Amino acid sequence: MNPQGSAANELSLAEELGLSPESLVQEFGYDEDVDFDLRDAIEERTGEEILTEEDHEVVDAVLVWWREGDGDLVDMLVDAQATLDEGGVVWLLTPKKGRDLHVSAADIAAAAPTAGLHVTRTAGVSEDWTATRLVGRRAN
Repeated sequence: MNPQGSAANELSLAEELGLSPESLVQEFGYDEDVDFDLRDAIEERTGEEILTEEDHEVVDAVLVWWREGDGDLVDMLVDAQATLDEGGVVWLLTPKKGRDLHVSAADIAAAAPTAGLHVTRTAGVSEDWTATRLVGRRAN
């Protein structure tokens, strides 16, 4: 595999996540199984380090790495919005179907509205992870 091709692919995925230079991104659920290439591409695209769960800065996007058995998804999605700027996006990253600790789309669809979010789309962001884009309900 061409390492530069892989890096370019990951960078385009960071762009697909809607991240621009200087976007601030906070991450929840970091563990040894996260996609490090995607994380690196996000940091390269934004020019900023990904913030941790303990940071309290207002952010443009939140990454939530979530696996079956991690706890209450609604609670996590509510927590993930604590520092999210108005109009910001939550990207819920879950193991792809067929992978250990997969989270069903039905579970995500059930949890999102309870947390005040709705699913807008999903994208395969790596060999092992799927990203689901969640946004707040718009007030009219």
